[in-house]
Amino acid sequence: MSQWDKLITEILSKSPHLRFEDLAKALTRLGYTDNQPKGGSSHHIFRKPGCVPVTLPKQKPPMDKVYVELVAAAVREYLTTGGETL
Repeated sequence: MSQWDKLITEILSKSPHLRFEDLAKALTRLGYTDNQPKGGSSHHIFRKPGCVPVTLPKQKPPMDKVYVELVAAAVREYLTTGGETL
């Protein structure tokens, strides 16, 4: 199993050990663009045309469960809408 497959499995199983970098990597690979804050905010907004934006705070690990669920929903949507095989 590749590292990418392991990451997707961890996201879909909502692993409590995921970091911001893991979730950001997954969203970027799915075609989302990271819009970093210009100043004062620690939240990154990931955007992709035709998809709901995903906002993640750059916080110390582990990420809160609600943010992992947002990324898991994006991964599930990607897989069910005919995205490339991961």
